Amino acid sequence: MMNSAIKFILYSIIVSALSVPVAIARKAETSGTRLLTFGEGGQIKMLYDRRQRPPSVYLDGKVHIVFNAGGERGGAPKSRTYPMILTYDPLTGEFSDVMTLGPSSRDHHYGPVIWADEDGYLHVLYGCHRTPGTHLISKQPGVIGMSLEAWRQGPQIAPGISYPTVHRIADNRELIYFRTGGHISSWTYRISGDKGESWIGPEQDVTDMDSKGRFEWSSYQCTLPSQDGRFLHVVFTAYDDNRDDDPKRSYNARYHHEVSNGWKYNLYYVKIDLETQVVTNFEGDAMTTPIDIDQADARCRIWDTQGRGAGVPPDIALDENGDPAFLHCLSEETTKDHNYWFVRRENGKWEKTAIAPSNHQWNSCHLHRDKNGAFHAYLVVGEGYLDTGGYMDSYGGGRIEEWISLDMGKSWQRNRDLTPDRTKYSGWRSNNIQPVTASDGHIVEGMLLFYGWENKEAPEARAFLLHD
Repeated sequence: MMNSAIKFILYSIIVSALSVPVAIARKAETSGTRLLTFGEGGQIKMLYDRRQRPPSVYLDGKVHIVFNAGGERGGAPKSRTYPMILTYDPLTGEFSDVMTLGPSSRDHHYGPVIWADEDGYLHVLYGCHRTPGTHLISKQPGVIGMSLEAWRQGPQIAPGISYPTVHRIADNRELIYFRTGGHISSWTYRISGDKGESWIGPEQDVTDMDSKGRFEWSSYQCTLPSQDGRFLHVVFTAYDDNRDDDPKRSYNARYHHEVSNGWKYNLYYVKIDLETQVVTNFEGDAMTTPIDIDQADARCRIWDTQGRGAGVPPDIALDENGDPAFLHCLSEETTKDHNYWFVRRENGKWEKTAIAPSNHQWNSCHLHRDKNGAFHAYLVVGEGYLDTGGYMDSYGGGRIEEWISLDMGKSWQRNRDLTPDRTKYSGWRSNNIQPVTASDGHIVEGMLLFYGWENKEAPEARAFLLHD
C-alpha cells in the first residue's frame, strides 16, 4: 500500500489537472447583523459539532476556515464531499477563493480541523475516523495559497484518530485530544512542542470505559484548557454500545421502552495536569488511568441523570473562579422532550439551571463567558421535536438564538434571534454552532460559525459566518 506522503503527492497532481467541485463564497445580510454564507454542497456536519474542533483560526487579522463541501446537488445524502479552506477578511467582509485540500469522501467524520503554531504556520488535519488522517502544514505563515503547492505533508500524529480537537496550551505547545479508534476505544492526547513535527502522549490513556470488558461501554467527550494552559478540563457522557442489540441492555427503565445507543447518560468530569500527566476528579483525587466505567461512576460522575439521555456531550466555559461550567442538552419527561441546562459549581455542589427547550438531543451549541463576566448560550431551538425522518435532520437543527445570564448562570434571558433571514432562507434549519478562536486559543467575540440546509435528503448545505 502507498504511504500517506506518496498519496498526497499523487493527489496534488490530480487536483492540478482536474476540475474539482469547489464551494462558492456568498455574502448576505440579516436584520442588524452581518451574516455571510460560504460553501455549496455541504453534507451533514458540514461544520462539525463540538466533539471536533476548531473549524477556524483567527491569525493576523484574518480568519481561516475549513469545512466539507462540493457535494452533488440533488445527490444522495451520503454523497462525496471534499475538505476545503478559505480566508475571511473582517475589514472588507470578503472571502478569498476556496481551495480544495484533499480527496472526496462519504464519511462526514472526515471533516477538517485547523490551527496555527506559534510561528503562524497553518495546520490542517482531515480524514480522521479510526485513521491517522492527513496532516498538512502551510509553507508560508498565515497563507492558504491557491493550490496544494502552498502546503506540505506534516508528520503523522497518531495511528488512529477520531474526533480530533486541538488546543494551544502552556509554553506555546499544541495539544490534540481524540478517540483512538471505534466506539469502545480509549480517549487520549498528544502534545507537540516543535510546531507539530513530533507528538508525545501520556504513558496511559485518559479513559477506556470498556477496559474490563463489562458490556461495551463507550463515551463522548469535550475538552477545554485552563486559563494558564497547564491543565485540561474534560467532560464526558457514557453509553453501552450494545452491538448485539440485546433488548435487555437497550431498555430504558425511566421511559419504559428500548432506546438506541444514541442515548448517552450522566455527566463525568476529570482534570488533566499536562505537566505530570496526573488525572484527577473535581475534588482533586488522583484517578487510576485509563478510567473505566466503574471508576467513572464511583469517582468522576457529577450528575447522575437517572436514565435521562443526551446526544452530543456538553460544551465548556470557565466561570469567575476558573472552574468549568457546562451547557448540556438532556431529555426530560419523554424521550422527545429536551432542555438545555447550565451546570455550574456553587457552594460545594453542582447546580443545574434550565435555560430553554431544545428540539433535538443532538443540537450542538456554544457556551461562552465574556470579558464582563456574562454567560452567553448560543442555542438551536424549534417548535416540537425534530422528527421528520430526513437524513440532514437526523442530528437536529432549528433556529439560532442567543441567551444571556448576568448572574453567573442562575437565570437566563433570550437576547436575540440569529437565524438567517427567514424570507431568503424559509424552511431552513441550522446546527453545530462553533466559535471562532484565535491562534492562542482564546475565543474571538462577535464571530460565530454554523451551517444550514433546506433539503432534508441531499447534500446542499451552506455554512454561515456571523460577524457582529
